[in-house]
Amino acid sequence: MTIIRTRHEEPNSIRGRYGLTDTRNATHGSDSIESAIREIAFFFPDFDSNLWLKEEENHFRDGHNVQFFPNEWLHKLKTQ
Repeated sequence: MTIIRTRHEEPNSIRGRYGLTDTRNATHGSDSIESAIREIAFFFPDFDSNLWLKEEENHFRDGHNVQFFPNEWLHKLKTQ
């Protein structure tokens, strides 16, 4: 088994803690906003990335107005 570089560079990150190899890891992070928008559109075609970036991203970044709804297994803004 190959030990992933992240385990040495960022040992407290999710990938550093739980990833098994460079290709068998616990998470995925896009390398740019453009890549993220393309990848999100592939897996979630109904998701509007531009609208989310404009109206919700800052709330998720600071975490103060976000609530987890376990019945939907989803985080949403508290005002919704």
